[in-house]
Amino acid sequence: MTWPSSLRDRSFGIGAGVALAVASAGCRRELPPAPADAFVPTWSDTGPDDAYLVRPDAPLPDANQDASSECASRSVGALIERLPVDIIWVVDNSSSMAPAIAEVQTGMDAFATRLGESELDYRLIVLSLRGVGETTIDGSRRFRVCMPPPVGGDACADNAPRFYQIEVDIKSTQPLEQILGTLAQTAGYTEGQERGGPAWLGLLRPEATKSFVVVTDDNARLCGGPRGCDLSGAPWTCTVAGSRPFDEAIDFETYPGGVSPFSASVQMGPGILAPAYDFPDTGPLFEGYVFNAIYGWGDESDDSIACGECGTSGAPVSSPGPTYSALVRRTGGVRAQLCDGPAAWGPFFERLATNVVETSRIACEVAIPAPPDGMFFIADRVNVDIRGRDGTSPVGRVIGASGCNATTGGWYYDDETTPTSINLCPASCDLAREQVTREEDGVDVKFGCDSLPG
Repeated sequence: MTWPSSLRDRSFGIGAGVALAVASAGCRRELPPAPADAFVPTWSDTGPDDAYLVRPDAPLPDANQDASSECASRSVGALIERLPVDIIWVVDNSSSMAPAIAEVQTGMDAFATRLGESELDYRLIVLSLRGVGETTIDGSRRFRVCMPPPVGGDACADNAPRFYQIEVDIKSTQPLEQILGTLAQTAGYTEGQERGGPAWLGLLRPEATKSFVVVTDDNARLCGGPRGCDLSGAPWTCTVAGSRPFDEAIDFETYPGGVSPFSASVQMGPGILAPAYDFPDTGPLFEGYVFNAIYGWGDESDDSIACGECGTSGAPVSSPGPTYSALVRRTGGVRAQLCDGPAAWGPFFERLATNVVETSRIACEVAIPAPPDGMFFIADRVNVDIRGRDGTSPVGRVIGASGCNATTGGWYYDDETTPTSINLCPASCDLAREQVTREEDGVDVKFGCDSLPG
């Protein structure tokens, strides 16, 4: 699948009071009129490396110094754009989930408000039965999810500008299977089928960070946890990681797709990190995804203990959910104990919103900021630093995307003749996305020194 180029277009601002003049040989900042007896530097395309013609006895007028003099560099923080976020909620519709469904409906408005305050471009996608209250499907009691305005649309029946609900009857042990199946629209997971629902792949934006949030009191049948999972009564059973069938292939991230081990008539969709979702034009769709959940875990270090067991709080749940614990840990997500009831939800929503903001990826193409007062923009006298939680990392310059090093990365101009933006190579982009997570972090552009080679 190839995403339209229009979905990949991004615009970048420089910010109030910041400007950049573009000329055929680069850019320069106009200096204010000088007194009659003052030395005035002259712009030249054939002058020294710093583009000044300097009399030997003249004082240097600013921080851009002659090539024979000591380099003086001044730094300006580039305006960082955070990419959109798509948040996929998957809510178990089992009869035992009625209290949790009520909490989801009550708390979603505050959650959306918190995201809006962060100025993130967010999108909420909910996979669950749509509607109000209890229903019966094939003799089984199910509870629907109604997301009222302002998050959802009118009468629980409509979507809203940032909200989309996909009608799927989420089974207690099958949320991960149903995510993969409805995403790929494989046999058994299409609209009108017992486990299926409408297509929603098209709602995901290629550049957006993806976060999953599962709400359940059971475990997933996919055996992603360190202890495997107990599938009593299922077509096959696995209890110890490494000993189960298919050589660990049945996994939310890496399963290649194929006949489900649970039902020969159902085709499992590929894992979210499988090659099927690595699109040529935009890269891996779920790169950097985060998994979050509120479920039945009961112990920080022992995934076999459910909340409600061994003195932990609340009522017993169907499973401690070891698969979800593994995914939360692997991706740096957040979780809460379902047994804690109403007290769990406010803190969970708040921590989840904070995590979504902090894990949203930054754009690795930044507009060139205007040089500091008294300095010119000179393409070969610019350097870039990534300033993050582990300190400052200089990034060397390369010429064009083809000059990027797969290990050391680098940065390059969008156009070598008339540059308007600085692009980080993939390896340096990954470093920036790992490091630039706090408000005080950023990408700095230095003016006045010869560019470090990449």
